[in-house]
Amino acid sequence: MVNHAAAAATLRALHHGRAPGDPLVLPGPWDAASARIFEEAGHEALATPSAGIALSLGYEDGQVPPKLMFEAVGRITRAVGVPVTMDAEGGYGLPAEELVERILEAGAVGCNLEDSCAEDGEGTAGILRDPREQADWLAEVRDAAGDRLVINARVDTFVRGVTDPERAVERARLYVAAGADCVYPILAPPEAIPVLRAGIEGPLNVLAMPDGPSLRELGELGATRVTFGPGLLRRTMAALRDITDGLRHA
Repeated sequence: MVNHAAAAATLRALHHGRAPGDPLVLPGPWDAASARIFEEAGHEALATPSAGIALSLGYEDGQVPPKLMFEAVGRITRAVGVPVTMDAEGGYGLPAEELVERILEAGAVGCNLEDSCAEDGEGTAGILRDPREQADWLAEVRDAAGDRLVINARVDTFVRGVTDPERAVERARLYVAAGADCVYPILAPPEAIPVLRAGIEGPLNVLAMPDGPSLRELGELGATRVTFGPGLLRRTMAALRDITDGLRHA
């Protein structure tokens, strides 16, 4: 049986005491096979991407039924012996206590929770939630989880076209005060990272981009943790296309 508190403590500790230029790198597995490869490569923890899992299951991002998402994450956590944090999107409309229990049942000991939602209540994120209401909800999740989950609070200002990093800082501070272990201003441009780092207390998650700074450079800019979204799956698919193109000429 998984000791969630101990595994979460291991994951949480990986976020702290890091040297500049040495961020925590969390590859994003989309299935059990990719998870095993990342673990065998020496990564100490993994972070599932909702978009990557959606793509692997034949869905658009944000369209995977929650039952299928939790099942997919469960297959990943059972395949490896390192802590796994789950992209739980906007929480699937579940009450905080139920959301926490389903994440833990899937074997994950961390979660991403985003602060935007679809205008029609379904599908991919569309509008920013009120930050104070989001902070209140994150506090409910923290209360329900106790020390069993590492909460990564996603900040969607850059996704929604709000380019001023101070707006992301304002949200992030509320989320940290509500109990988030880490904040994730997704799609923050490199030039905004030092501003975010200066204004946010605690670990800072940054998304690695294909043509962006290196992992070391992201760490030097202020990133504590680096994730990839569906980027690694997309690179794998590109490699597979090259392989299949070669088969036609074999």
